[in-house]
Amino acid sequence: MLKSISRKTLLIILIPIVIVGLIGSVFAFSYYRLNYAPNTQNAKEVVIYIPTGSSFENVLDTLSKHSILKNQKSFTTVASRLGYKNNIKAGRYLIKPNTGNRKLVSMLKMGLQKPLKLTFNNIRTPQQLAGRIAQQIEADSLSILALLTSDQVTTDYGFDRATIIAMCIPNTYEFYWNTNAKGFLDKMQKEYEKFWNDERKAKAFKLGLTKVQVSTLASIVEEETRFNNEKPRVAGVYINRLNKGIPLQADPTVKFAVGDFGLRRILTKHLEVDSPYNTYKFRGLPPGPIRCPSISSIDAVLNAEKHSYLYFCAKADFSGYHDFAKTLTEHNRNAEAYRRALNKERIYR
Repeated sequence: MLKSISRKTLLIILIPIVIVGLIGSVFAFSYYRLNYAPNTQNAKEVVIYIPTGSSFENVLDTLSKHSILKNQKSFTTVASRLGYKNNIKAGRYLIKPNTGNRKLVSMLKMGLQKPLKLTFNNIRTPQQLAGRIAQQIEADSLSILALLTSDQVTTDYGFDRATIIAMCIPNTYEFYWNTNAKGFLDKMQKEYEKFWNDERKAKAFKLGLTKVQVSTLASIVEEETRFNNEKPRVAGVYINRLNKGIPLQADPTVKFAVGDFGLRRILTKHLEVDSPYNTYKFRGLPPGPIRCPSISSIDAVLNAEKHSYLYFCAKADFSGYHDFAKTLTEHNRNAEAYRRALNKERIYR
């Protein structure tokens, strides 16, 4: 009888425990499945973009467009519980395969973006720069261009409308996709100050040039030659002319003044253009860079070759290289050879 009572007692004790355990297991499994079980079905990493001002519905649309979620309802439940629905953060996000709802929602809620590599080069005008940047970050080209052409904004950065482009040094930079126009320029200013280290500033000082003047000269050098090994020599010619007070007479500045970079032949009518960028008419450097000079061109100016050349002219073989001269007589011979080559190829403009 005692044994029988003990068994009944034991069963009375154990059954509730088992039931509670089963209920707990079911709850734990449901909790795990809702929060931690993989709910992304993309086989590879996928990058999504959530624009500024997006709603939770917009986020769902984006996830649906890329076929990210296995179960949208469970994602929505977790998003609601974690307070994400009313806390949407714009950005560029990397969605990995086999990601659970909680991890995915937390990443989006905290704005843990995947930065991108923003690159720009071969830029001649603020319009080109704005367009190239707008292709890579959220800021649109009009908002970027508005800042680049604003007297107040450019002054705030220590430049003006003619020189602000010098602050944007072509390179590859890390950015968050949802960067706005001001954020882009703020970053460029920081990178500009970083680029102009003590060594570069000392070299500019030794040449008697400001940082902007170095960039301006570098922009001309870059238009003159595409060969890095020739840039220091070309830079040396212009520095010699500046030091002697001789007009630069740089054809690229005339092309800039005319607004036609495709000119292959500078004619008398082009040299008469009344523009501060016409270095045939006005001595010294133009008001600002005629393009965003590359780092190689800036360093070519800072490390300009020391020589006695005052002139150079494109080689008649159209190799892209130049003949350099110390005297006007020698230069005229080189220039005549190039003119004959142009005429032979029927290049009249």
